[in-house]
Amino acid sequence: MNLSTSLFARFGRLVAGAPLLILLAGCTVGPGYKRPQVAVAPAFRGADDTEAATARDASLGDENWSQVFREPELQSLIRTALAHNYDVRIAAQRVLEQQAQVKITRSQEFPTLAVGGTGIGAELPDSLSSSIGSSLYAGSFNLSSAWTPDFWGLYRRQTQAARAQMLAQVWAQRAVRMTLVEQVASAYIQLRALDRQLAIANQTLATRRQSVDLTRRLADAGSAPLSDLRQAEELEYTASSQIPQLQRQIQQQENALRLLLGQNPGPIARVDDRALAPPPQNPPVGLPSRLIERRPDILQAEQQLIAANAQIGVARAQFFPQLSISAAGGVGGDQWSNLFDPGGHTIYGLAALTQPIFEGGKLRGQLQLSEHQKEEMLLNYQKTIAGAFRDVSDALIALDKTRSTREQQTLLVTAAQDATRLARMRYQGGATSYLEVLTTDSNLFSAQLNLVNAQEQEALSLVQLYGSLGGGWD
Repeated sequence: MNLSTSLFARFGRLVAGAPLLILLAGCTVGPGYKRPQVAVAPAFRGADDTEAATARDASLGDENWSQVFREPELQSLIRTALAHNYDVRIAAQRVLEQQAQVKITRSQEFPTLAVGGTGIGAELPDSLSSSIGSSLYAGSFNLSSAWTPDFWGLYRRQTQAARAQMLAQVWAQRAVRMTLVEQVASAYIQLRALDRQLAIANQTLATRRQSVDLTRRLADAGSAPLSDLRQAEELEYTASSQIPQLQRQIQQQENALRLLLGQNPGPIARVDDRALAPPPQNPPVGLPSRLIERRPDILQAEQQLIAANAQIGVARAQFFPQLSISAAGGVGGDQWSNLFDPGGHTIYGLAALTQPIFEGGKLRGQLQLSEHQKEEMLLNYQKTIAGAFRDVSDALIALDKTRSTREQQTLLVTAAQDATRLARMRYQGGATSYLEVLTTDSNLFSAQLNLVNAQEQEALSLVQLYGSLGGGWD
């Protein structure tokens, strides 16, 4: 036992200079990261000037999704999707993978320590007993350590790059959550729009069937020509042909929404009819500069830029000499009783210093590659920011113009309803032909369906604005 203690003591003295080497290994080559300067406009294009002046610090993107989408049915769908969606779960696993990769990369900064032992035993035949004992036994126990001091920050830069990639994956996961909230809300609104169009088609079909019955009685009595009956039937079949198409779209939309929920194809229960209600006017959007701190895709691109910047330090560190230190000690003997005999132990240490001299341009090529990759990530970062500004501007323009379209389409439906009512009265009074009824009724049906489309696009524009402002991931 005393010998074992002595062995560990000597081994410890051999590597006692490690703290000094750690202090010497504090140099880190390569550029430090600084966030690039980006030209930012004072306000988003399409934002209301009054809103921008009075609510610069407020932003719709800062609100929780439950405060933006207040329909209980939609909130339940979003909660289910966030808990069970496959893309969200895959993104979470990728974060765990990157966390493990950071641990693997960071382990290079520390010494390694290993322990081992060997043992052998053999029984010899009697013919060899005259020169060798009848049995052989041997064993050993050893302890070894190795370390490459990180003088130039090679491993620290690799760890920095790995950590940045891990954070990039974290922001990618949040981007998936943000996109999922937007997808579920959009799918739900589209489904409710199809429901309303189906209701209009059924209502129109019922009205037109009544018109066909009336026209048939008039034709049988000789009060109306057969052409009027055929035109009335044309209206009926136009409405009836729309119904199976809408039913197909509804069921396929339900399947798409169920996939977002992480579920198999099936129906979606829904009764709330507020999905197509007009969104609030002039929602706050905040300053464009805040978007850089908010959007997950921008922050993901920045972490990728940080990782590329760290790789330049990795490439530059390859130009400098690398020192590796190893030490080992062990004991051995030919019997268990003398395994720890003082005469049977060895302790040694080795150190090697390598300096690259000529590698055919490999090191310089690696440095140039890392520098070009950083420039690529810088351009990607700037492009992501520019794309984010465009997304917000497009959403603001869409919110304003779709509101105007919906308002005009509402007036059109009102006018078409009155025109249809007057045409039927004129036809029943014998003042016009059924062709006028056919035209006005077709125009009304088309206007009603287009109004639903306008309401859908207006509701979707709010979803688009919320997502473009970076809302939903938290």
